[in-house]
Amino acid sequence: MYEFMTTHATDLLCFAASAAMVLVYQQYLRWRTRRDPASSAQDVMLAARAAWVESVMRERRDILAVQTLRNSTMSASFMASTAVLLIIGVLTLSAQGDKLSGTWHALNFLGRAGAEMWLFKLLMMLFDLLFAFFSFSMSVRIFHHIGYLINVPLDKSNEALQIRQVGAQFNRAGIYYRIGMRSYYFTVPLLFWLFGPLWLLGATMAMVFFLFHLDRAPRHDTDLMG
Repeated sequence: MYEFMTTHATDLLCFAASAAMVLVYQQYLRWRTRRDPASSAQDVMLAARAAWVESVMRERRDILAVQTLRNSTMSASFMASTAVLLIIGVLTLSAQGDKLSGTWHALNFLGRAGAEMWLFKLLMMLFDLLFAFFSFSMSVRIFHHIGYLINVPLDKSNEALQIRQVGAQFNRAGIYYRIGMRSYYFTVPLLFWLFGPLWLLGATMAMVFFLFHLDRAPRHDTDLMG
């Protein structure tokens, strides 16, 4: 283990720096959301989902609920199936590490091309895709349960609590879906890592810049036009 860390110190340090950038951004996002919840696209969607559930359940818009939940379930199922295909691709690459590691490191300006590091990189990508699959699968599961809960007739004595519970489950499914998409985004830097550690750092900075704009809630007409 010590020999592995010393031999591939550059790759490991760049991986640690990449993970640190992501963690710092997530902490910044939490701080910004606590300071101004309206600035976060996630918080806006949480409120929108809760309002949608209340509208559907109070007005008994059953057809709209079924159609929306079907679309959400199909989307999450498609992403979970895609994760399985990508996992199979990563496992296929892992069996060809001795043949491909040198070729993929043709643009590597730092680090070393070795079968051990190649397998470690693929292992990190595999964990990321498995996490994405788990998140999308949980999202499908909860969407399935909501299909029953949202059509239950409201109890007049406990109406508000019933709506809040369904809304909380709907937001929970949305959070799992968002986590799965984040895992997909993180696959991009890990893929570039196969070409070398500098590519990992560059792809991570580009991803964080992308997420910074993606997580902002539009506030003005000019933002919506952009």
